[in-house]
Amino acid sequence: MDQIDRKILDVLQRDTNQSIADIGSKVGLSQTPCWKRIQRLERLGIIQKRVALLDASKLDLSVTAFVTISVGDHSEPALQRFRTEASRFPEVLDIHRMAGEHDYILRVVLPTVNAYDTFYRKLIDTVSVPLKKVTSHFAIESVKATTALPIIAAPERRLEAAE
Repeated sequence: MDQIDRKILDVLQRDTNQSIADIGSKVGLSQTPCWKRIQRLERLGIIQKRVALLDASKLDLSVTAFVTISVGDHSEPALQRFRTEASRFPEVLDIHRMAGEHDYILRVVLPTVNAYDTFYRKLIDTVSVPLKKVTSHFAIESVKATTALPIIAAPERRLEAAE
């Protein structure tokens, strides 16, 4: 992946609603070579999908909770069950397996604290893996939230041709 690929990715992850000609002019390419590079990045799975980002507050989804979870069974089948079961909740936007004090952290978005309480009860009733500790942290203010990856900081990487 060269600097032009990186520029294309940076432009696209900030706004996919641009014409190929506009993207090409921002990265120093004409339309056809730019389109071919984008198609290649899609074939290689670097560009996974293009989505619309929604404003949670305008949808009355004003509660963001970060839930840390420590499980009581660390066998691979138990961890896989936890991941599968927790992933079924539409309120759970992110699940990360952690190093350190907690095994997982979940980002959960809901309309109210009462809705969170309902979610919490369903979570602990539904998950078949023993939970040692579940701690909820509620966001008061979002200072920075982005989906844009730091493309410039990513290490150099040779891309294999995808036919």
